[in-house]
Amino acid sequence: MDLGLSGKKAIIVGAARGIGMAVAETLAREGCDLAICARGEDSVKDAVADLKRYGTNVVGKAVNVKKADEYKEWLAWAIEALGGVDILIPLTSSGGGMGSEKYWYNAFEVDVMGPVRAVEAVIPTMEEKGGGSIVLIATTSVVEAMGGPQAYNAMKAPLVTWGKQLALFHGKNGVRVNVVSPGPVEFEGGNWDMIKGTMEKFYNAQLRQQPTGRLGTPEEIARAIVFLASPAASWVNGSHLVVDGGFTNRTHF
Repeated sequence: MDLGLSGKKAIIVGAARGIGMAVAETLAREGCDLAICARGEDSVKDAVADLKRYGTNVVGKAVNVKKADEYKEWLAWAIEALGGVDILIPLTSSGGGMGSEKYWYNAFEVDVMGPVRAVEAVIPTMEEKGGGSIVLIATTSVVEAMGGPQAYNAMKAPLVTWGKQLALFHGKNGVRVNVVSPGPVEFEGGNWDMIKGTMEKFYNAQLRQQPTGRLGTPEEIARAIVFLASPAASWVNGSHLVVDGGFTNRTHF
């Protein structure tokens, strides 16, 4: 299938490793120009160098999305560096944590305001150009109560409602907005890799709940995200796609 991505310009927030890096690689292979960021300067430089092997224009800078002014400056820089924007995929995540108020403030700034500021930055350019695609990233923890009462779960949930609202409001101007909720994903250095080493019983309990007998990979999530972002999904707007190998127990009617 031709996804129609060649020559498109994509901004990926949080693309130095894991799902973000897999998304960036998939888009680059499809011929997209990319602007990427992460918190670490070295990790961004390494990711940019790696992604350039696919032959497209790739730029990147380190930025902390919690620093609103710096983050907004980065978004403006990314749009200018690419000469526009067709695709936005904000992937930053605050991670879990229970108890302290600091987790709530952190999750709000990263998981809610991170995507909000990015969307507000790209919408005018997309609408002026006549269209674009935004894919927000939530989690299966928004569709089922998992892992105890956590700010991360609660702050990811608004993205599903907000994504639908954005799709309805901006669809008339050619901007599509969809949401992807990944299930547990394992990769070297990721959260589930660390859980496997430090909380083996919990890891194995989660593994037993997987119909496929394994956790997901970043590449499997990335392919779903990239399809929704692409012109091949031109009539998919306002959807919420759960990609979890059948892990959650909810049903759709």
